[in-house]
Amino acid sequence: MAIEPQIHPTAIVYPGTKLGEGVKILEHAVVGKQPALSPRSTAKREDLPPAEIGDGTIVSTGAVVFAGTKIGARVILGDQSCVRERVSVGDNVVIGRGSLVENDTTIGAMTKIQAEAYITAYSTLEEHVFIAPCVVTTNDNWMGRTEKRFGNIKGPTIRRGARVGGGAILCPAIEIGEEAFIGAGAVVTKDVPPRVVVVGSPARVLRDVPEDELLP
Repeated sequence: MAIEPQIHPTAIVYPGTKLGEGVKILEHAVVGKQPALSPRSTAKREDLPPAEIGDGTIVSTGAVVFAGTKIGARVILGDQSCVRERVSVGDNVVIGRGSLVENDTTIGAMTKIQAEAYITAYSTLEEHVFIAPCVVTTNDNWMGRTEKRFGNIKGPTIRRGARVGGGAILCPAIEIGEEAFIGAGAVVTKDVPPRVVVVGSPARVLRDVPEDELLP
């Protein structure tokens, strides 16, 4: 028998939003919100389809999911987290309390994003990625100062199984290789090869990731 979605009386679910079986929308959450963009925003301006929330997903207290976004099954969106428009989130993902996932980002299945992380627009996180608390990703080498930035904005690509330590900063358009390990507080300014540990500012290779820490 199908399990009906549960929507708290204080939550707002916009018309047309698609909710899977057993979805829970908790206190003061907002699902299906249309974006309001600055005149200088680099985000696309288009009519957005309704948000889609997969079976068994929990949208926790105060969380916000924008229109045009697809959330997979059994996802946890933590209290006061926010997922912007045109984001794709795979199954069994955790997005921690207060974290922000910006527009046009893809997050693969089984990825964990912990509290207060910032995932910038136009980023790609593959499956089994781990993002520690307070990680910052960036996508604009000009920081909004010149028109050159238009068409050149790109967040990082974080490959399968990579891990990013607390408070690390990832510069625009870099690639973190499969199973790489980014130490806490590192400032990553260039691509990181697969299966290595990098530390420091700017980040440098320290050693290989031990075999017993690699995914099956």
